[in-house]
Amino acid sequence: MLTVAFAALFYLAAAVLVGGLAYRVWEYANTPAPLKIPTTPAPTTHAGVAMRLAREVVLFESLFKANKWIWLFGWAFHAALLFVLLRHLRYFTQPVWEWVVLIQPLGIYAGFVMVAGLLGLWARRLLVPRIRYINAPSDHLILALLVGIGVSGLLMKYVARTDIVAAKSFFLGLLTFNWQKLPADPILLVHLALVAALMLVFPFSKLLHAPGLFFSPTRNQVDNSRERRHLSNWAREMQTDRS
Repeated sequence: MLTVAFAALFYLAAAVLVGGLAYRVWEYANTPAPLKIPTTPAPTTHAGVAMRLAREVVLFESLFKANKWIWLFGWAFHAALLFVLLRHLRYFTQPVWEWVVLIQPLGIYAGFVMVAGLLGLWARRLLVPRIRYINAPSDHLILALLVGIGVSGLLMKYVARTDIVAAKSFFLGLLTFNWQKLPADPILLVHLALVAALMLVFPFSKLLHAPGLFFSPTRNQVDNSRERRHLSNWAREMQTDRS
């Protein structure tokens, strides 16, 4: 029953995550952008816009300019999260890719950096009055889920080890619809339940800033308002209908 329950939970969570993200991206792509509003200084070419978005994604350029401490915790958390996610590919591939094997030690230490970065961001929300004033309960929920996932993962590595071979068999079975028994280790079950909960709330939370960045008109627009009139698709359609 435990295996069936978690298998159903992860199928549901995956469907909500993929379907919700697809709908949100479709919604962002179809949202009118009637004004030319790139944040200056802005690039004047499409190649420059691509470079600007790349710097935002990789380096968090605007956050670095705004607040160095928030940038430090935020960038550390996101960079560590990337390594942790890549490390977990070993549970979904057979045989494990060579480069995934090579980054395993980095992924382990990245777990500590990830939790430290999250605690720093959480402390900011609790200790800075102007930030605490605008907090919503959902902000703390997301941080609690992420911290819980990181801490439970580290506990499985250093305190109460679980049967990772059986856990991998379970996830490979989910991919091939050939279910395998899930180990009944309490920390593993907590870890997986938190991951599933995060997948379920992701499309409805502020975590949508991940895909939303690419649709932000302040970042993805070329600063060429003097050379070319900006006309949104719906305004162009209205002009065509009138003509």
